[in-house]
Amino acid sequence: MRPVAFGADPAGERMERIRRSPHFADGVFQNPVGARTRPSGSTLEFAKIYFRKEARRRRGPAAPIPLHPTTLEDLARPPASGLRLTWMGHSSVLAEIDGKRVLFDPVWGRRCSPFAFAGPKRLHAVPLPLAALGPVDVVVISHDHYDHLDLPSIRALASTDTLFAVPLGVGAHLERWGVSESRLRELDWNESTQVDGLRLTATPARHFCGRGLRNQQHTLWASWAVEGPSGHRIYHSGDTGYFPGFRGIGAEHGPFDATMIQIGAYSEFWPDIHMTPAEGMRAHLDLQGGQPSGVMLPIHWGTFNLALHPWDEPGEGTLAAAEEAGARAALPLPGQPFEPTADGVPSAPWWRAVAHAPAAGRPLQTPAPGTRHGVAASGSDTPETAPTP
Repeated sequence: MRPVAFGADPAGERMERIRRSPHFADGVFQNPVGARTRPSGSTLEFAKIYFRKEARRRRGPAAPIPLHPTTLEDLARPPASGLRLTWMGHSSVLAEIDGKRVLFDPVWGRRCSPFAFAGPKRLHAVPLPLAALGPVDVVVISHDHYDHLDLPSIRALASTDTLFAVPLGVGAHLERWGVSESRLRELDWNESTQVDGLRLTATPARHFCGRGLRNQQHTLWASWAVEGPSGHRIYHSGDTGYFPGFRGIGAEHGPFDATMIQIGAYSEFWPDIHMTPAEGMRAHLDLQGGQPSGVMLPIHWGTFNLALHPWDEPGEGTLAAAEEAGARAALPLPGQPFEPTADGVPSAPWWRAVAHAPAAGRPLQTPAPGTRHGVAASGSDTPETAPTP
């Protein structure tokens, strides 16, 4: 009777492997540093912000979000540098790396929800149909929340020959949806797999998991480091709060030509499990050994309304953080391919043309308690079924 969108719980040898994981204790997966799994702060204060008319208006764009018009034609030409990224919206990125193609967190569904009639709805169309992407060597999943593991997208990809690299336990969902065990590479943190010359490593993240009515914390969440056969290196954060472990990931697997860093859906009510733009830039610098090298691509923003902040705030915050750090940030339109190692990357604040103007003298959010220079000292977390417009 379990709805198919809820996926499946790990069982059998998969569950035994989970129990043997050094990151599994007291019946659940553990974060690298503490992170509460319930929203903190006052429910009344949350409601005041959520229902404020001006705040609700600004949580979406004022006009249709522009898409890059020639994605399909651009992808038909191989990248001159051997490395190209195409942000498809939210956390979905197609990475072409040394002749191989990696698709991170593909979400082509209309809603990030187990239901077709309810839940956060896309704020822009996908730049092109999933089938138009062509062959993909490996699909990488960061964790099993609905805005990262999308049933319609996985079912479409299950009919292809692609392999799937997923965190420990997530394979149970994919097998229920038609992906054979032979096409799964299911990894614990710090484990690696080779796919057609690509080296993919599941690396730690500070988040949580769960799809059904009961969140048993039996599926792992991860960030990912990928190295191509010619030496290009990229990093995808998945969803994560800031934690000192980024430095270790960078020392072991970096520096990276490009990092894809979550900088949206943050809140003072759940600062442990999502990063602000300032925290995201700090993570990027940590991953690069403290240097403003490589390119940071902000992800997890612009496509779904999952938090209380204005729709355009993550873009503005990334611009400011990059300028302060002296770092390069790529700011492409959804569907706009770019080569991180080339001289120029997209940097125009395209969202300003479709964003609401802020109300004069009315800040929509207050700084989180314990926050210093954009980095939260303590906090909570919330499910990915956050406010909708």
